[in-house]
Amino acid sequence: MNIIIKKRYFLILFLLFIAILFYNTNWLGKLIYPIKYKEEIQVVSNDYNIDPFFVAAIIRVESNYKSDKVSSKNAMGVMQIMPETADWIIQMASSPNLSKDKMLDVRVNIQMGVWYLNALYIEFKPYLNNKPIRDQISLLCAAYNAGPGNVKKWLNEEETWDGSYNNIEQIPFGETRHYITRTIYYYEKYKKIYGPSLNVEKTYEK
Repeated sequence: MNIIIKKRYFLILFLLFIAILFYNTNWLGKLIYPIKYKEEIQVVSNDYNIDPFFVAAIIRVESNYKSDKVSSKNAMGVMQIMPETADWIIQMASSPNLSKDKMLDVRVNIQMGVWYLNALYIEFKPYLNNKPIRDQISLLCAAYNAGPGNVKKWLNEEETWDGSYNNIEQIPFGETRHYITRTIYYYEKYKKIYGPSLNVEKTYEK
């Protein structure tokens, strides 16, 4: 009899645990889809008016939040910035905080990457106006991954791609198509799980 009671007791506890998990889906979602470096992402994204969940999604796809990652092409840090791109960012941004010697520093790398995303947004703004968010992300992802020169060529000279998410199969580079798909997947997951913002306070100075 005692064994039966114990089994029922553990069964009830198990069912309660499952019910709590299903009720608090955000808790489970955050466990499966964690966002690291929330403070750095939120603060820098606010500074450059870029959606922090978009930044987090790019970091997830580029490096899976590994701050010391260096690719075979020598792209560095959480946002996998190429050395020549870093040189251009440092020259154009004119920020004393940015340095190639600090590219593996999470805060510096995110600032470089988000500054670059903002520069791409400004460059492609005529193509982004009044477009759905998936189209905007697709175009910015393509420029970040394949380079703005290639994207302009696809949009204008060759008329290969119309810049929309629904037609990303028109993009000649398979890696870029996959990059866009994965980034949008994580972006939409993060938005659904974490809500309208990351809800962190600024506790450091740039």
